[in-house]
Amino acid sequence: MTLVRARTTGIHARRAASRAFCALLAAGLPAGASADPSARVVGTDPPGENITLARGESLYVRIEYSSERPISIWARPYFGGKEVPSRSNASIPHDGTGEALGWFELIEPGPVDEVRILIGDGTRAGTKVIATHRVQLAATAEPARERVRAAWVDALSRQEAAVRRAEYEKRMSEPATTGDRVFFSGFMLAMLALLVGSLALPAWGVWRWRGGWRAAAAVPIAVMSFVVLRIVVDTARDPTSHNLWPFEILMWGGACIAFMLALKFARRVLRVA
Repeated sequence: MTLVRARTTGIHARRAASRAFCALLAAGLPAGASADPSARVVGTDPPGENITLARGESLYVRIEYSSERPISIWARPYFGGKEVPSRSNASIPHDGTGEALGWFELIEPGPVDEVRILIGDGTRAGTKVIATHRVQLAATAEPARERVRAAWVDALSRQEAAVRRAEYEKRMSEPATTGDRVFFSGFMLAMLALLVGSLALPAWGVWRWRGGWRAAAAVPIAVMSFVVLRIVVDTARDPTSHNLWPFEILMWGGACIAFMLALKFARRVLRVA
């Protein structure tokens, strides 16, 4: 009887020591240690394991995730272990727990046998596959028929749009730094100089040259006048219609100056006075 009690006491002692060791081990973990992110596919639209997509139709993937740090999440199509060329979603940052929307549209008709869920920062080293969803998918060249998307697709799309809008408004509300102001001022001065040059150089050609050369020099003036007039008229109707107008000036102004330089080179080669 004494021997049995001694053995029982020894077992209890070992169990208590084991629990104490585990508690000490947990207490000794770094404060910043956290669980790895996790994700799984909980649905697709169109649904099912055998799916046919028409031309231009996307497969939407409903992804349930958990992460203690911000991550980006993508859905990518694969066949035979190789990624299939596609257009896919641009992820917003996700953290905590929730649902994310992934989607892709195949560039060419063909089969897909799995959808891989990737997380990370978008770089090769910073992105990894975290989940795989098996599916038999065939993309055809047939035109898509109108259908109603799943309610969760629209709900997650609205959530992402709201996040992107909030991020944009936050960026716009941040005060510009001195470097930003200097860069912007320099960029706008460069655009102004390019605009003046794209009009002054052809005007000089029209004044100095004769015949067909004069007519050729007048072409850049007509082009730049049309570009500037279109920007002015369109923005008067809708102020957001030419948000990237400096790049329009850059593109067309650069082309007009290059055209004039080519004319001057041709006149030199042909020895035109």
